[in-house]
Amino acid sequence: MVVPVLILLGVVFVYPTSIFLLRAFTHFNPPQVAGLDNLVWFLGDETNRIILVRTFTVASMCAVLTAIVAFPYAYCMTVIGPRGRTIMLGVLLLSMFLGILLRNFAWVILLQYQGPLNDILDAIGLDRIRFLGTAPAVVMGMMHILFPFMVLPLYSVLNGIDRRLVLAAQSMGATPMRAFRQVYLPLAMPGIIAGALLVFVLALGFFITPALLGSPRQALMSQLMFLQFDLQAAFGRAGAMAIVLLIIAMVFVILSNIVQRRSRAYGDAS
Repeated sequence: MVVPVLILLGVVFVYPTSIFLLRAFTHFNPPQVAGLDNLVWFLGDETNRIILVRTFTVASMCAVLTAIVAFPYAYCMTVIGPRGRTIMLGVLLLSMFLGILLRNFAWVILLQYQGPLNDILDAIGLDRIRFLGTAPAVVMGMMHILFPFMVLPLYSVLNGIDRRLVLAAQSMGATPMRAFRQVYLPLAMPGIIAGALLVFVLALGFFITPALLGSPRQALMSQLMFLQFDLQAAFGRAGAMAIVLLIIAMVFVILSNIVQRRSRAYGDAS
């Protein structure tokens, strides 16, 4: 029964992705002519490097901030009753059913200069802020869309933690904060890392949110790749960008696996 699924993945994902990545070494726009010229062009251009760093920074901020916001939500799901847990899970899934484009336009309305958020700032005596076209607006929109992808793996790990370990640490003289920091948090680390890695990798390839909430001056890699496709038909250059993003994602996957193994070893020892 697995064979049809593997064939489908091979046809609709593996094959087109492989062709696209191979274009980095077979398709060239002048002055690139052969070999690794597309990669050299990308890494040798200062603007490209700035956009790469910006993309990495935005994705990292999104992963860290989403983990901070999602942790209390996932924790509440583990301590609340079955009915409350069902409601919280339903709200989480409902947000995933809404279209990404719809959610982004909702943020456009909230963050515009004459929008509700600025009306609140004006009502409490603060100056209006131009949110749209900035990196914080992009991060907020991405956090909203990726929030469920952080909560679900985090909840699955938190739900399996025996809270009696925290009580045992407190009975031996540890303060609640110290017991949380030295016992509960290390046990929760696999879920935090898994969720943060998923959010980070997905954030690297976001296009609609940066296009609507950001600006050309705050462009990310996905927007640069689209420009190479749309304006110059430079498939090789876009493929080179995809290879760079793929390498970055793989490095973070390897590092996260190392940290997760250490966290599981700590949990087994506990």
